[in-house]
Amino acid sequence: MSVSLELQLQTLPSTPGVYQYFDKNDVIIYVGKAKNLKKRVSSYFTKNHDSGKTRVLVKNIVRIKHIVVNTETDALLLENNLIKKYKPRYNVLLKDDKTYPWLCIKKERFPRIFLTRSVIKDGSEYFGPYTSVRTVRTLLDLIKELYPLRTCKYDLSMQNVNEGKYKVCLEYHLKNCKGPCENLQTEANYNNAIKEIRNIIKGNFKESLAKFNDIMLDFASKMEFEEAQKIKEKLDRLNSYQAKSTIVNPSINNVDVFSIISDETHAYANFLKISNGSIIQSHTTEIKKKLDESDKELLELFIVEIRQRFNSLAPEIYVPFKVNLGDVVKVTIPKLGDKKRIVELSERNAKFYKLEQLKQVQIVDPDRHVKRIMAQMKKDLRLSVEPRHIECFDNSNIQGTNPVAACVVFKDGKPSKKDYRHFNIKTVVGPDDFGSMEEVVYRRYKRLLAEDQPLPQLIIVDGGKGQLSSGLKALERLGLRGKIAIIGIAKRLEEIYYPGDPVPLYLDKKSETLKITQYLRNEAHRFGITFHRNKRSKSAIQSELEQIPDVGKQTITTLLRKFKSAKRVKEATLDELKKEIGHSRAIKVYGFYHQKKEK
Repeated sequence: MSVSLELQLQTLPSTPGVYQYFDKNDVIIYVGKAKNLKKRVSSYFTKNHDSGKTRVLVKNIVRIKHIVVNTETDALLLENNLIKKYKPRYNVLLKDDKTYPWLCIKKERFPRIFLTRSVIKDGSEYFGPYTSVRTVRTLLDLIKELYPLRTCKYDLSMQNVNEGKYKVCLEYHLKNCKGPCENLQTEANYNNAIKEIRNIIKGNFKESLAKFNDIMLDFASKMEFEEAQKIKEKLDRLNSYQAKSTIVNPSINNVDVFSIISDETHAYANFLKISNGSIIQSHTTEIKKKLDESDKELLELFIVEIRQRFNSLAPEIYVPFKVNLGDVVKVTIPKLGDKKRIVELSERNAKFYKLEQLKQVQIVDPDRHVKRIMAQMKKDLRLSVEPRHIECFDNSNIQGTNPVAACVVFKDGKPSKKDYRHFNIKTVVGPDDFGSMEEVVYRRYKRLLAEDQPLPQLIIVDGGKGQLSSGLKALERLGLRGKIAIIGIAKRLEEIYYPGDPVPLYLDKKSETLKITQYLRNEAHRFGITFHRNKRSKSAIQSELEQIPDVGKQTITTLLRKFKSAKRVKEATLDELKKEIGHSRAIKVYGFYHQKKEK
């Protein structure tokens, strides 16, 4: 498997969709649907296939393309459309079974309603496509039970009916038809039923429910309870039925849909072509920004290019915001309903394509990934330069004991652990966060200046206005105020504070800038807590050794250097102690532990 294919597999989304395989000539050789694109497509390359044809198919795959959809049902319908359009070599093309059914209200006097797989442009109304014949038959059964309609193919023109050309059939005697062929039902009455049926198919049951409820109450008031019960059963059927299972509203026909999302360096644009209520084409591309072009400018360029490339003559396009394309095409910005949902689906395809590209870039071209992140951070944090080198400070003191601080360093958005530093607080007495912050910031940059080391472009202090002011004082003392950007990040609501600005900045909770800033703060906290814990532990050990009468600090240091811990000093033999600290002090140390043991 090529490196390119491996990359594509690693970055596929775990969502429903349709995938297309291309060979070395860039011809589609297979189209498939999946509940989870990543799992399904990966299985072709990780499983041992029994079928020889499948092995040949996998061998010929050079490129993978996918289209994200909302549901498995959508994936099923879209797969069918693409198979019919491209007829891929390795797909089974079943002309009947793979053509999805529609409900047709025929354009004729006393219209028939029936299932069909062929859409004929003769003015008839078509609803669908539906995912299964069973769905359509269930809906037809419901309609026939609620409304007696004709099923014959007679030409019921006014002249033919008036001339008595036809006679009622068995369906009339079974009460499945009201006999319009003999003028026993008026055209107006029949058309009222068709109007209600049209609403039911579209999912609007209000009129029918109200009508049947009135009829039921009328029968009940006349004490005709058997008839009332029959209507009640129809009402129950109507209430329990849920109509419509289409990929797109069937009224949306011959429309192009465009959307775009962007970051600092690139834009990602998607195109969907809608025909007869179904998606028949999808194309997503990455556009590299040359200057600081707006989404509007880029989308206008994309629309013109794509319509020429795909030779699209669709009279209407749907877009998420206003674009200027002249009077050649109607531009619609949907606000709600099915039209809005199809634009959102286009945006989802652009979004997933962007995520896929970014993951691939991170693996193949880390420099470009870093440049993009740094450009985004510069913009989000309102900095004058990219924060290639960031340092973050955090104080740690639990119950006021052993106050320490930590400084963590990130370079190009990643931890540089060799540059991490710990600080023991020297000039501040007690738990004073502000004083401690000023001390460590001052000491850190005084040393960097003395050693002529590179300074960071950004300093982050863990805390709000108080800690930020303390860090700022330290920079002022060193003459660095204005030369290094400094911000504070508060824990509670992740507010970001700037010097001299009382109003904090709130970043988008999903932004990469906030994630890196939080990572820095959490890393500083972790590093500081670890140091604090170790210091408290050593302090506790040392204090136990200090309890031994007539044993000084030098002796304790010698013992710890040799035995590493108080526990090993306690377990040492008298001879081992004598070798390190002499006869008399060894007896005191040995006696201290072993007298305690005897007691």
